[in-house]
Amino acid sequence: MAKSGARLGDSFIKQRSGSGTILRIKLENFMCHSNLQIEFGEWVNFITGQNGSGKSAILTALCVAFGCRAKGTQRASTLKDFIKTGCSYAVVHVEMKNQGDDAFKPEIYGDVILIERRITESTSSTVLKDRLGKKVSSRREDLRELVEHFNIDVENPCVVMSQDKSREFLHSGNDKDKFKFFFKATLLQQVNDLLQSIYEHLKAATAIVDEMEDRIKPIEKEISELSRKIKSMEQVEEIAQKLQQVKKKLAWSWVYDVDRQLQEQTEKLVKLKERIPTCQAKIDWELGKVEALSDRLTKKKAQVACLMDESSAMKREIESFRQSAKTAARDKFTLQEEFNHKCNHVQKIKDRVRRLKRQVGDINEQTMRNTQAEQSEIEERLQYLEQEVERVETLLSRLKEEENSLLEKVSAGSKEMEHIEYTIREHQKRQRARNSNINDLKKHKTNKVTAFGGDKVIYLLKAIERHHCKFKKPPIGPIGSHVTLVNGNKWASTVEQALGNLLNAFIVTDHEDSLTLRRCANEANYKNLKIIIYDFSRPRLHIPRHMIPQTEHPTILSVLHSDNQTVLNVLVDVSSVERQVLAENYDVGKAVAFGKRLSNLKDVYTLDGFRMFFRGSVQTTLPSRSRGPSRLCASFDDQIKDLEIEALKEQSEINQCMRHKREAEENLEQLELKMRTLKKHRSQAERGLTTKEIEMQDLKNTVAVETEASSSSSVNELQLEIMKDREEIEEKEAFLEKLQNCLKDAELKADKLKASFENLCESAKGEIDAFEEAENELKKIEKDLQLAEAEKIHYENIMKNKVLPDIKDAEAKYEELQKKRKESDQKASEICPESEIESLGPWDGSTPEQLSAQINRMNQRLHRENQQFSESIDDLRMMYEKLERKIAKKRKTNQDSREKLMACKKALDSRWAKFQRNASLLRRQLTWQFNTHLGKKGISGHIKVSYEEKTLSIEVKMPQDATSNAVRDTKGLSGGERSFSTLCFALALHEMTEAPFRAMDEFDVFMDAVSRKISLDALVDFAIAQGSQWMFITPHDISMVRSHERIKKQQMAAPRS
Repeated sequence: MAKSGARLGDSFIKQRSGSGTILRIKLENFMCHSNLQIEFGEWVNFITGQNGSGKSAILTALCVAFGCRAKGTQRASTLKDFIKTGCSYAVVHVEMKNQGDDAFKPEIYGDVILIERRITESTSSTVLKDRLGKKVSSRREDLRELVEHFNIDVENPCVVMSQDKSREFLHSGNDKDKFKFFFKATLLQQVNDLLQSIYEHLKAATAIVDEMEDRIKPIEKEISELSRKIKSMEQVEEIAQKLQQVKKKLAWSWVYDVDRQLQEQTEKLVKLKERIPTCQAKIDWELGKVEALSDRLTKKKAQVACLMDESSAMKREIESFRQSAKTAARDKFTLQEEFNHKCNHVQKIKDRVRRLKRQVGDINEQTMRNTQAEQSEIEERLQYLEQEVERVETLLSRLKEEENSLLEKVSAGSKEMEHIEYTIREHQKRQRARNSNINDLKKHKTNKVTAFGGDKVIYLLKAIERHHCKFKKPPIGPIGSHVTLVNGNKWASTVEQALGNLLNAFIVTDHEDSLTLRRCANEANYKNLKIIIYDFSRPRLHIPRHMIPQTEHPTILSVLHSDNQTVLNVLVDVSSVERQVLAENYDVGKAVAFGKRLSNLKDVYTLDGFRMFFRGSVQTTLPSRSRGPSRLCASFDDQIKDLEIEALKEQSEINQCMRHKREAEENLEQLELKMRTLKKHRSQAERGLTTKEIEMQDLKNTVAVETEASSSSSVNELQLEIMKDREEIEEKEAFLEKLQNCLKDAELKADKLKASFENLCESAKGEIDAFEEAENELKKIEKDLQLAEAEKIHYENIMKNKVLPDIKDAEAKYEELQKKRKESDQKASEICPESEIESLGPWDGSTPEQLSAQINRMNQRLHRENQQFSESIDDLRMMYEKLERKIAKKRKTNQDSREKLMACKKALDSRWAKFQRNASLLRRQLTWQFNTHLGKKGISGHIKVSYEEKTLSIEVKMPQDATSNAVRDTKGLSGGERSFSTLCFALALHEMTEAPFRAMDEFDVFMDAVSRKISLDALVDFAIAQGSQWMFITPHDISMVRSHERIKKQQMAAPRS
């Protein structure tokens, strides 16, 4: 029994690291000490001395070193009061042990932490040092972190019970004082105050949110009323818009009536005209071109389909390799698991052989262990082994949970690696695009003309120069090279978006020059060249003010400049640049395009790439598209610089992703290393569990062997079993060797598949690029085909509209109708452009008389409706939008605040329930531990804690009252009995708190000799069993304390007279 207890004690000493215990304290000019140094033992320390020798100053210095305020020590009001009289400073130097698993930042401080607090007349400072005395930190936050790490609360009386607290605690018989002591020592007071404070804050916040919600209710009511009015006004506005449309239709109905007559005359001319061979030849030539392009389109589609099949097959092959690599990795992991399992099984068999041999020896020596004492020791050993088996099983369960957690982290790390690789590929693609744009801009910088067609336009200009004599007038182009921007490059990208391919077009004076230019383009291999036929002799167009949108925002025409008036005329006639407005952003563009319905407005373009226009009653907004570098800028240097910065940013992102990839790989390797270490620990724990279980079974078998008649037969059976186990070991080891070879093959296969997968991904990149290039070529062919068909239709229209020279009467009538139509068109254009009528849809054939009657009816209805409302719909909408913007943010804020308050309330209620449950458990635990300590003196008792009344009462049943069943309150006990019972109460509280060291000053006050002896024994036994460091300070004689290797006694020097 004694040996078993010694072994348990030694095991506990080895497990206890002692981290956070006080090794040494030095005082310099502190209170009554000029220079004092005391070294403490790791277990129990007694410090005794006469009154006035400075014992209590040690605890005061300890509290000050760990950040306690002067008033908290109850020994002074300010820190400077601790400086010894006649001195200018005081220093408290504390050395703390910092070893084991609970050590605080051991890589910084080492195995010892030095805390030095220096106090002067004006200031005080705290410095943390490592074991070599090197300063590490002087911040109070670091000291607070250290105190919280070791759970050192020097203001908690269960950690440091000063002299004043001891007297107050031991002498007080007030139930409320005891409750306060219990409530503070168990930290329930701190938690209760914190929860109550949070409840008050939540209540105040809820009231604020309610008030905020009430404030916006009148505005919401006003918004509802405005919405009703707007819906009514929208009907009136719809009638007014329809009336304007009908008026415009009436203006153009006179034109369309003449058009109808012209159409009839044209049909008559078509019947009379003859086919013109030349025009038909052009049509046939364009038709052959269409057929050739159709053939190319068919072949290119077949090629794209083939490349698409190859790309799909390559993707399937990549996916197959990826799955094969994953399967190989899983096979490798399975073989590794099986190999480890078999190794563990072989080790278990070897351990069993050793145990069987040990059991044979135990059987031979069994006859020497027949006494009652030996039997008792075996039972104790069995009990110890059962506890060890239970502990190891708990450890195995925890290790398996950690292993599952690591497996999930490894899987997450693999997914993160795939995401990072995808991100790197995307950044590399964007970087290649930036570099390509930079190269194009550098080429445009050398020759600006290349910006509008590339190298092909250079070849075209050379061809035009070679055939210049064939042109009536030299062609003008490309248009983009003849225009510049006014007032900087702000609108460069927006103007280029609006004009599009028109910047690449050429202008010729008539149809013959167009054919000549087309031949030059074919010679220069410039396909799809846009050619515009325009009269070069026309003067600069003058656009009346009423024909352009009336807005403060610029039009495209206002930001463009050209020395060639023909270029500006073409931009006006072809693209209507005078009716295209530029806006700063989306909101401004929306207001211009859809807000006031400006007349003569065609499109609105914004800086951020949006295009907005109104066609009939339909509002259309086209989203922004990615735009490359602008070609209209005066200088390309800024764009090149910006693109180079973007390319550098992309390279920086690639480098950062590569770093993340390396970090992810390192983290994955660390996780795999942790996994292997965890498996190793689990295997060791399994072997330890098997050893303990077999040892326990051996002990049980030993007890059973004693009852057997003969031990020789058991020995023979055990020898036979040992031989069988050895044969099994040899068989398993041979199997392990084969399994290890399979594991190596699996690793080689996994590495090979990984390398093949990477090579396949690299080779597939070229095929995918080829597929994308083929798709681009397919789109180009389709565009060429559309242009060829448009050219063919153009020649067909010429044939239809320009062949009636032989019919003079028809021509005369046709000219008369043309003149009449021109007059009607001029009058109608002053009212509205024809494009507005076209945007309303196909003409329904209404006559001017029908439209006039419809206008009269609509005017009468509109007059009746307008009499009902005094405000305009625009004013109502502005008021509605203003109020909506005003409360939208408030609504969102109120909703978010309400949700957060509900979440906080729910969490706080949960924490309050847990607090009450813990308080109830602590009450029962206190009573049980209090009774345990009283029982050492033959006393029983009970503690009643009332959280509602905030009282704690102690009832004690003395041994002499056993027959009468009398229960006494502590007020009815003697001074020694009351002090002992109160001390038991304090020890019960000590067991409910954790700290690396504890200190008690004059704990034995008011005790008689017998109670002091019992109390000292109880304190020493509790301190040794409890495991933390204890410091007892008393002026009394402690010779009655037994000597022990864990007890250190020190005598303070007598005070000087």
